[in-house]
Amino acid sequence: MALPPRSLRRDRKLPTERGRRDQPDCRFCGDYFPADFYQALSYVSAMELFHKILKISVEGGASDIHIKVGTPVIFRINRELISIECPVPTEQWMNTVVDKLTPVHLKKKLEEDREVDFSYYVPEVGRFRTNLFQQRGSWALAMRHVKSHVASFEELGLLEQIKTIAEAPRGIVLVAGSTGSGKSTTLAAMIEHINANFKKHIITLEDPIEFVFEDNQSVIEQREVGLDTVSFHHALKHVLRQDPDIIMLGEMRDDISFGAAMSAADTGHLVVSTLHTTTAAQSITRILDFFKADEREQVRRQLAGTLRAVICQRMVPTVEGKMTPALEIMINSPLIKKMLEENRLDKLTAAIETSADDGMLTFNQSLFNLVKAGRVSEKEALGKASNPQALEMNFKGIFLNEGGRIVS
Repeated sequence: MALPPRSLRRDRKLPTERGRRDQPDCRFCGDYFPADFYQALSYVSAMELFHKILKISVEGGASDIHIKVGTPVIFRINRELISIECPVPTEQWMNTVVDKLTPVHLKKKLEEDREVDFSYYVPEVGRFRTNLFQQRGSWALAMRHVKSHVASFEELGLLEQIKTIAEAPRGIVLVAGSTGSGKSTTLAAMIEHINANFKKHIITLEDPIEFVFEDNQSVIEQREVGLDTVSFHHALKHVLRQDPDIIMLGEMRDDISFGAAMSAADTGHLVVSTLHTTTAAQSITRILDFFKADEREQVRRQLAGTLRAVICQRMVPTVEGKMTPALEIMINSPLIKKMLEENRLDKLTAAIETSADDGMLTFNQSLFNLVKAGRVSEKEALGKASNPQALEMNFKGIFLNEGGRIVS
């Protein structure tokens, strides 16, 4: 892993100057900061320092910033947590930042719930997906830098199948994965591909808005929960009256949102969204868990008719020190549709594995291809595999069929 710039590392010290004790370089103001935070505030305002922290995080390639009272500011760079050299946040400073940072329309919610999500934009720095919450009675911030440039399929290392899925005329497309797996980035790439190539009316419902799209071939309206609409549920009641071709939901959260998605897909709309699951097959179980037990059979049969595809992602370190997605792709082929109708969910992974001709792919197959292409090491691939033992056998040239027999 490449180290962050030396100016971001806590091991850097500047030479002492006459009459001044040796102190860490903060670089935020191009000068020394005294150890006492209150003295530091005499150099810059609370928000100026805060914005400089965000600016340095972007310059240093950090994906996430963690700020809480009494501990060093933390950046996540190349998936590693790095403490940086700057004044340690105090309660007074943090309260000032929170007061200035929180959108007016969310202040009452923050007072009631003690946590809130929103998008924060700093001109010439960037947009940050922000979670503000309390821990041990003090405020804390977790911020993720959202790049203003919507990356293309090629830049993200996504497969051609994803482009085909994005061009589907109707149905439900889910991008699944754990937190930090790049779901939002892939979803944005799909929307931007449609925007660049097709004349569609796209409405997004997000909490908060992450990527900002500019109309190209398509017309796009982006609605943020709390700012542009009261709630997901409220927006979903009215979205079909707004003449959309494509509806993007930031996240599938419950039975109401998924029920609305199925209704929209039933009436000829394309619905794209994200889901927190670790495999494509598990996504089906997760969806059914949204509903009561006596509703699941009907939902499963309806899902068999409306699902278009599930794309599941895991980020894998490359040999070059970057990150690339390993993908599991399940397309609602006649075989998958039949399994959903017959409730043979335990056979979905095997069906994906044997359906390469339909554009499907398991994580093990994706990782095997990345290793053979020289992009990922065998060690990293095995660490991300759903079935490490089977993948290790694949590397040795041994492949098994569904019955466990050697086929090559």
